[in-house]
Amino acid sequence: MMASDSLTSAFLDTNIWLYAFISGQDPVKAQKAQALIVATRPLFLSIQVINEVCTNLIRKEHTPESDIRDFIDDFYALYQVVDLDHAQLTTASDLRTRYSLSYWDSLIIAIALQSGVPTLYSEDMQHHLVIDQRVRIVNPFMAIEQK
Repeated sequence: MMASDSLTSAFLDTNIWLYAFISGQDPVKAQKAQALIVATRPLFLSIQVINEVCTNLIRKEHTPESDIRDFIDDFYALYQVVDLDHAQLTTASDLRTRYSLSYWDSLIIAIALQSGVPTLYSEDMQHHLVIDQRVRIVNPFMAIEQK
């Protein structure tokens, strides 16, 4: 996918970033994740996603703290980082009740809704679930996994 083939705005869940950043994983998924990151604009993520990515980079890759700081700075410089607030926490609570979501997934979805994106890319959530007729969850690896 070329940079000029930009996708519409989207929110990327932690697992997409981890495939892009952690070496030694599935190379086909890594390539797909990297292509999504390059092509999606504007690209949204939450502080929760940054925390989860950094935790995994430290634990799994033994990433030095200076590199973690660079990752954090890059997230804020290159993408739309959304903070959690009271409204999103209560929206997440409502979503958990209505859609039987996990606590952490409901927070991600609440922030995606607040961001106004049409798509939330995640490997871990229900593929093609539409939340409040506004955000569709898409597993970008579905075609890879069905082979």
